[in-house]
Amino acid sequence: MTQQYDLIIVGGGIGGSALAATMAKAGKSVLLLEKSTVYEDHVRGEWIAPWGVAETKRLGFYDTLVGAGGHHLAQHVTYDETHDPEVAEAMPLPLDMFIPGVPGPLCIGHPHHCQTLFDEAKRAGATALRGVNVTKVVPGAAPRVEFEHDGKAHEATARLIAGADGRSSVVRAACGIELHQDKPHHMFGGLLVEGAEGWNPTRQAIGTEGDFAFLAFPQGKGRVRIYGSYSLDERRRFAGEYGPRAFLEAFRMNCAPDNKYLADATPAGPLFSYFNNDSWTDEPFAQGAVLIGDAAGWNDPINGLGLSITYRDVRIVSDLLKENGDWSPSLFAPYAEERFERLRRLRFAGHLQSILDAEFGEAARERRRRYNERKAADPTLGAHAFAIMAGPETLPSEMFTEEHKRRVLGETQEEGAAA
Repeated sequence: MTQQYDLIIVGGGIGGSALAATMAKAGKSVLLLEKSTVYEDHVRGEWIAPWGVAETKRLGFYDTLVGAGGHHLAQHVTYDETHDPEVAEAMPLPLDMFIPGVPGPLCIGHPHHCQTLFDEAKRAGATALRGVNVTKVVPGAAPRVEFEHDGKAHEATARLIAGADGRSSVVRAACGIELHQDKPHHMFGGLLVEGAEGWNPTRQAIGTEGDFAFLAFPQGKGRVRIYGSYSLDERRRFAGEYGPRAFLEAFRMNCAPDNKYLADATPAGPLFSYFNNDSWTDEPFAQGAVLIGDAAGWNDPINGLGLSITYRDVRIVSDLLKENGDWSPSLFAPYAEERFERLRRLRFAGHLQSILDAEFGEAARERRRRYNERKAADPTLGAHAFAIMAGPETLPSEMFTEEHKRRVLGETQEEGAAA
């Protein structure tokens, strides 16, 4: 028999489960289909920026995430080989300054995060299935999904299909929605470690020294998710059996003495390295379908905004669905417009961040030194970091132009003369 629902969601990760829970609570019949039987660590999505935390509050998930072990960060330190660590640590950035009522970014392990929201979707009344193999997605006037579960073939219809099925989205492919991608800038690797009790549990940090740049986001109780950026020319630098140990050793830096606690910690998950890049869609919807999260395009992971982007997607799409009886494609035009500009601005911020933090050699080192000196006199040169923390919509449009980029990098005639 064909089962009928208001909404079928393909992909039961964070975005899909959050949307399922939200719409089920609104009284809609929801079918949530997840391929995996156990959520695994894929080195994705464990840091929620303050503006993303605000979205979890608007959706009603904040207390659930904190109750599941969500860990707030209170301060940020930027280390660099061009200045002493004592100078950096003497002026930590307070992370409660960006969004009123939000004490800072929120960290929670990705597999546990997924499971928490999947369980929440079931509690809200969604039909939530694991171990599902989706065999066919048919958007259009009569949306339909065919899938296999428990050795049986099933078919379900709905008013709308939501694609929350990640970067290789079958829903996106079925809709014929084009995915744009830019060229990778550098390699980006991540690893969860435990036994790092010496690291300040409320401090996140970034830093660059030599041919490696790091990021560290503690999760509490000695667990820290660490990331590293390195050259595309060294894409296999941390491959193989000894890769995790070599990755940890890369964190030993003169400019960041407390990194020793990270280097001496124990891996608590896999080391995955991948190309950084951005991707986007012009219109993340079609007749009978809408895309959220990575299925609709993603931001350079150097910004760490995958979860924040996803939660805003869920909030906007769910608000539109709850407030309107007509779920035709025109309903999602405001979502598409807002998301396109949001990712355009975040692409700009990520590109600047990559140039400043993940390029190596003497010229890059000197550029960072000059940038830090000029930013101390003109804080607007660091405005792209405010977009990452407070949301890209909080800055005027002129902060996302090529002219502003040249100012930041010291490439204007005025900056060149001053140098």
